[in-house]
Amino acid sequence: MARSVAAKKSVKPAKPPYVLDEQVGFILRQVWQRHSSIFSRDIGTNLTPTQWAALSKLAETGPCSQNQLGRLTAMDVATIKGVIDRLTARGLTETSQDPEDGRRLLVSLTRAGQQLAEKLAPNALAITRETLAPLDAKERETLMALLNKLR
Repeated sequence: MARSVAAKKSVKPAKPPYVLDEQVGFILRQVWQRHSSIFSRDIGTNLTPTQWAALSKLAETGPCSQNQLGRLTAMDVATIKGVIDRLTARGLTETSQDPEDGRRLLVSLTRAGQQLAEKLAPNALAITRETLAPLDAKERETLMALLNKLR
């Protein structure tokens, strides 16, 4: 019996066909968690990444429909609605009728929303720099090109 136990110990287990630590989704989630932690620590105000995405996209593009904003920020209908509802409750966004199509509402930044977007842009850029800090300039460029290719 002792011999069979020793024989079993010397046999190296085969590598399983699926190793979680080698999967792109798992690695991307870990990177997202790290980025999200940096974002929460450094954004400088009580905004979620999705709220910041909506604010910064509105600052970039100007007023647009909620549906269009959702597409531009890669949020589904329910998510963008909740984000805009919360931003509006904070006085950062507002809605108005589209002068070209009275059935559609346009979302825009309020003055406070525009000022906050401008104030936080340097923080957001610093967050990106810190997220990418372990990489050199060429690696950052390559990573961004590859991630854009995977979109």
